Amino acid sequence: MAPSESSRASLCAYRIMWLFAMFDLPVGSKAQRKRYAQFRKGLLQLGFTKLQFSVYARHCPTEDSMRTHSRHVRAMLPSEGEVRLLGVTDRQFGKMEAYFGEKRVPPEVPPAQLMLF
Repeated sequence: MAPSESSRASLCAYRIMWLFAMFDLPVGSKAQRKRYAQFRKGLLQLGFTKLQFSVYARHCPTEDSMRTHSRHVRAMLPSEGEVRLLGVTDRQFGKMEAYFGEKRVPPEVPPAQLMLF
């Protein structure tokens, strides 16, 4: 018996992942500001999107992809400061509540993906 369309979509919501990078890096000296900028630019080059100051997220089609991107982030960690990585499922991400002022807005939409069979 083939799974229904809704059950396949539901399963995908648990397989598709979002990787969050949250960081507090020192910016007191010129060298520290340079390391901060390099780290932030590195996240952007890896496909992360800025959600808030020092909070970036990347859509990952699988948990393996999330682990790979996590390794890339760990490889470029600055020597000072604090960086946290958090993986959540697409379903969990979709339950996020986002507000601008008092107005609620929907969370970011996952990028369109090409499915190959």
